[in-house]
Amino acid sequence: MRHFSFLILLLISLNSFAQPNCEAYKYYGDTLKYQACKKAMEIKGHYQFSKEYQTVLDESIEIDPTFDYAYWAKSIAYLKSGDFVTWKKLIDKSVELKPKEHLGYRGWCRYQFFRDYKGAIKDIEKLDNLVDYDIGQSQNGTYHLNIAKGLCYRAIGEKEKAIAILEKQIKLNELEEFIGANDYLHLGVLYLETEKFDKAIEVFKKQSEYNELAENQYYLALTYKKLNNMNEYKSCLEKAKELYVGGRKMSDPYSNPMDKIYLDNIENEIKTAYNIGNRYTRL
Repeated sequence: MRHFSFLILLLISLNSFAQPNCEAYKYYGDTLKYQACKKAMEIKGHYQFSKEYQTVLDESIEIDPTFDYAYWAKSIAYLKSGDFVTWKKLIDKSVELKPKEHLGYRGWCRYQFFRDYKGAIKDIEKLDNLVDYDIGQSQNGTYHLNIAKGLCYRAIGEKEKAIAILEKQIKLNELEEFIGANDYLHLGVLYLETEKFDKAIEVFKKQSEYNELAENQYYLALTYKKLNNMNEYKSCLEKAKELYVGGRKMSDPYSNPMDKIYLDNIENEIKTAYNIGNRYTRL
């Protein structure tokens, strides 16, 4: 049930900036925006990096310079191509025109692509202050925006605040029977970093039940290491390696997720584990 709910919310998130309903503009008497919208819809079938795609949107903006969707749609290609200066100008314009619709997206991009943690926090908190409804998911559907905000606070060193944000949002998510794919993992790492080891183990085990990952077993191993439980430490590392080799690991097509690890991390820790074991044997 929870996995099904996750897929539904993922689809909703990925379609949160779907093509607008041009007829709605016509219904409310905004004929200029209706014309701009109809023109923008001509991008269908054109590759985002093509001249045709960009030209159609330029023509849409010429019809109505206040049509936010055209700026947002234009910005995507620049973000994907690495032209972040142009992306910023375009996304800022769309946010200026319709902040409620675009602040969350810009905030997420600031976190995901630029590690602009303070900027991301500012956007997400501003959105939260503007609306009286749930601020929703990240563009890729992986995180609730409040989880992303918590991770940003962690990144700037405010770990207790990050814990409070993640705990609150996860409780809300649990009531809806929806937990983000990595939520428990990130909270567990925060507990580990703040030496709340029992809590760390508890949420890492929840992560195992919900979405087992190599990273989860790796950080669980480090927690047991802190508690001098060498048997569990080694066992979790072996599980982490098995999961990693089997492809059960964190991934993102555009950036490295927070708390992502690599096979070298696991293998180096395994060497450390057995070196510790050998020292105990000699003693």
